[in-house]
Amino acid sequence: MQAKRSNPSTLTTTDWKNVDLVAFVKKIKHWGQELGFDELGIAGADVSAAIPELLRWLELGHHGEMDYMAKHAALRAHPESLVPGTASVITARLPYWPSATESAQVLGNDELAYISRYALGRDYHKTVRNRLQKLAERIHTEMARSEQGPNFTYRVFSDSAPVMEVEFARQSGIAWRGKHSLSLTRKGSWHFLGEIYTTLPLPPDAPIGEHCGTCERCLAACPTAAIVAPYKVDARLCISYLTIELKGAIPVALRPLIGNRIYGCDDCQLCCPWNDSAQPGDPDFAVRHGLDAASLVQLFSWSEQEFETRLAGSPIRRIGYERWLRNLAVALGNARKSPETHSALNSRLDHPSALVREHVAWALARIQADKP
Repeated sequence: MQAKRSNPSTLTTTDWKNVDLVAFVKKIKHWGQELGFDELGIAGADVSAAIPELLRWLELGHHGEMDYMAKHAALRAHPESLVPGTASVITARLPYWPSATESAQVLGNDELAYISRYALGRDYHKTVRNRLQKLAERIHTEMARSEQGPNFTYRVFSDSAPVMEVEFARQSGIAWRGKHSLSLTRKGSWHFLGEIYTTLPLPPDAPIGEHCGTCERCLAACPTAAIVAPYKVDARLCISYLTIELKGAIPVALRPLIGNRIYGCDDCQLCCPWNDSAQPGDPDFAVRHGLDAASLVQLFSWSEQEFETRLAGSPIRRIGYERWLRNLAVALGNARKSPETHSALNSRLDHPSALVREHVAWALARIQADKP
């Protein structure tokens, strides 16, 4: 949402000379913490230093079928294209680690479904965006009430537009880019990022340096070797991409490597030393419907209506029922042979979707061969 303010392109830093913006930033950070954000920072609007690496990644085709990454590359490079006159980016970090989960135990039990920890509760897009909107409105109200400075505009984002999230987090000092390419802090990586683009010329915070050192555990832990080099991920190999972004058939050679991961993958985070002492995240992301340790057979038995109803308000719902069954079929094919597994797969052999039928047939052949 954009505030109804006048032309931002004509504003200059001198227009704000009577405003104590340093003190105002302190207020903004305090208000953000009141809304539950773990940390806020201020970045400038220049991401030019990070663009060559993005373009190289796209040239190599590492984005796979995520065509929107290439289509909107120019918007990522130029924040003012999204909000004319953008001078500052307020970045925010919101933790989500659900303390009740036992990730290693679930990954080690091939009868259970592993779902990326970020997706066990409410859809983060709504939570982060709604809180950022409240913060932006409070900034706007405070400025209007005190009649400090000229008009300004803003817009909030939560993985909802072409935004260089991790780069802004780095510039604002609230996170660095880990070797797995995710944002990382001394409190770990179990968090979401969000931004407010604004024409307010807020004083930027100091960028943060990276603290991965010589550690490369995330590279070694990736089940499909998708982290092809430090800080570089080939999405075409990434289990998160294969189970969430990929719309068609999962490459046969990669299916055994997926194990029981039916939505996303956390292996590169689970092995990270910075996550050893992760603290519980925001209550909005508490586990729903026992998804932290659900049976593969049980989830595979859901009707489309059950899928839609039970996953309402969950990010998982966005992949749709067909891909849900596709992913579960692969996981069942990687499970131990049992009457329950065999019966579950047989029940979907005549599914209307050719995509589902093909993955079910692969899974049945795999368990019947008792897997090499």
